Amino acid sequence: MDTKEILKKVRKIEIKTKRLSNDIFGGEYHSSFKGRGMTFSEVRQYQFGDDVRTIDWNVTARYNEPYIKVFEEERELTMLLMVDVSGSEFFGTTNQFKKDTITEIAATLAFSATQNNDKVGLVLFSDDIELYIPPKKGKSHVLRIIRELIEFKPKSKKTNIAVALKFLSSVLKKRAIVFMLSDFMDDNYEKTAKIASKKHDLTGIRVYDKHDEEIPNLGMVLMLDSETGAIQYVNTSSKITRNNYKANALRLTDYYTNTFQRSGAGTINTRVDESYVKKLLGYFKHKGR
Repeated sequence: MDTKEILKKVRKIEIKTKRLSNDIFGGEYHSSFKGRGMTFSEVRQYQFGDDVRTIDWNVTARYNEPYIKVFEEERELTMLLMVDVSGSEFFGTTNQFKKDTITEIAATLAFSATQNNDKVGLVLFSDDIELYIPPKKGKSHVLRIIRELIEFKPKSKKTNIAVALKFLSSVLKKRAIVFMLSDFMDDNYEKTAKIASKKHDLTGIRVYDKHDEEIPNLGMVLMLDSETGAIQYVNTSSKITRNNYKANALRLTDYYTNTFQRSGAGTINTRVDESYVKKLLGYFKHKGR
């Protein structure tokens, strides 16, 4: 993909996702995530019903009538997008790859954060940390993130979610809003998920294809494992083979759901042929209650 084509694709994603973030997610995002604390805003005269604990005794003594301190929520936050770039993300049997849907969701979230003047950072991971872009503000920074999501070529095709979560815990010292976007075809990350979720507001967004969960009856088929590179013939006519495939997929899905929920993290599941808009909006609304 040449530079002109990349810029064209970035612009297309910007137009689509920025409209979503402006029209739909902006307000919901704002109300879903709380600031780090309260900062002093001003003093005003005491009114009936005000909390007496907020009385400013120095000002009260000066004017010989009660005044209170007014605080407001410190809104500036940091969002970190953690995106799986392993081989299984380059799979899709409908309109697009899982990678394409993940890019759109990440861009929508990034523009929603920018609209609220929050910082946005990016981690691309496989079974190692492929790229880290520290959180910054601004549209140009978000466009750089989108460009990396489109054109970045990972060194590895494998997945290790535990490595990514461990990196998260070490790289960000202050609490952040973290979205991990993956198909979560991995396990053995429960310990690191618990640690990360205690420190940050963590949400897993599982993006999957319908054939990640069920293999169709197509007879004898030559299949490639996108993460290991192994090629072998698979008899999809065998009910046992199809059942084993489905059982393994359900095992990994259950592991992801149970691990994140037990850790206190949020979960979103969206299939590439579904509307991720409804899934995100429903999650934000529920979280903002």
